[in-house]
Amino acid sequence: MLSRIYGTAFHTQKELDEHLKRLEEAKARDHRKLGKELGLYSFHPEAPASPFFHPKGTQVYNELVTYIRELYFKYGYSEVITPQILDVALWKTSGHYENYAENMYFTTAEEREYAVKPMNCPGHCLMFGAQKHSYRDLPIRYADFGRLHRYERSGVTHGLTRVRTFCQDDAHIFCTPEQIKTEMADFLALLKEVYDTFGFEGMRVALSTRPEKRLGSDEIWDAAEKALSEALNEAGMPFTLNPGEGAFYGPKIEFQILDALKRPWQLGTLQVDYMLPERFDLTYTRPDGGEGRPIMLHRAILGSLERFMGILVEHTGGAFPAWLAPVQVAILPITDRANAFSTEAAARAKARGLRVELDLRNESLKAKIREAQLAKVPYMLVVGDREAEARTVSVRHRHRGDLGVQSLDGFLEALTMEARDRHR
Repeated sequence: MLSRIYGTAFHTQKELDEHLKRLEEAKARDHRKLGKELGLYSFHPEAPASPFFHPKGTQVYNELVTYIRELYFKYGYSEVITPQILDVALWKTSGHYENYAENMYFTTAEEREYAVKPMNCPGHCLMFGAQKHSYRDLPIRYADFGRLHRYERSGVTHGLTRVRTFCQDDAHIFCTPEQIKTEMADFLALLKEVYDTFGFEGMRVALSTRPEKRLGSDEIWDAAEKALSEALNEAGMPFTLNPGEGAFYGPKIEFQILDALKRPWQLGTLQVDYMLPERFDLTYTRPDGGEGRPIMLHRAILGSLERFMGILVEHTGGAFPAWLAPVQVAILPITDRANAFSTEAAARAKARGLRVELDLRNESLKAKIREAQLAKVPYMLVVGDREAEARTVSVRHRHRGDLGVQSLDGFLEALTMEARDRHR
């Protein structure tokens, strides 16, 4: 019998100590542990590798979707909704049945075989092909938050980072060949804006080229790989090559970020696809009146929202920025006499759209603060007799501690701006 033994070595004791410290920090930040402690999500054997998002987790999830939706409006995307279950004929046309069936779920109804969609792109091809398009209509950018299902072996599933049901900030861009570089440049700008918002650093970029099992000719792959490499060069983004790691229908750029523990995570992708427009016979009218074949760009920024949320929990240690936190402010009255003003303060915070918890329990202030700290609430407002009389609040921050006495209106205005502007 053989045993596999893994080892690692460091040049100095200091490097070893830093490595061990990161391992301990990673344990403390494990999103499976924190998700349970913070009441964000849970897993159950009745639905393997499929998370149940609790109210607080759903709040974070929805805030992520809202943020991306706002950027879609800014960058000219149109959101669409597509079916969950489609006839297998669609997946044969797209090539998924031949190249991806082992990762799909199938069902039968009325003697027809259907597949639960593992991705949105074939449905978007049907939508594009449902109407005639002129070159003046392009680019068309379809964004879809549809739920996807992919069969992952039980041995590789892991918390939120490898699940069987998920949603992507998924979009497909149909454009002319002349528009590819502009669309890629706009996507890279959007990507950078998002990653900067979350405080990620050290983005790494890789170009994944043609796999052994693929659709299309070498000439098509040459053109697609050239388009992606030129876009990266023009954007001044150094990149490495991942030979053979592209999707079966086209090469892709993969974007990695570093979290707070300097661990790399692959998030966004950008793929050039000549094949699906060909297989679905998609066309548009060129300026000369002839028919042109659109190019299809597949792109995501956060990737799977489930996976991104798991990464974000570990990146922040569960202490989400105020704009994203499920509870943004906890109001902690010291005495029953302060309850009336505390209740009014909570109502005024809610009227501004802030997420607030009012703790009226007959507990010590120390216990209330401790529980709010464990819940990673960004701000705590302590209200005693003096504060209630003066209509002020004593502000505490979960990291910075006591921020002093402030007027209620002044604090609520500052927190509203912080949440609206998504300050970290």
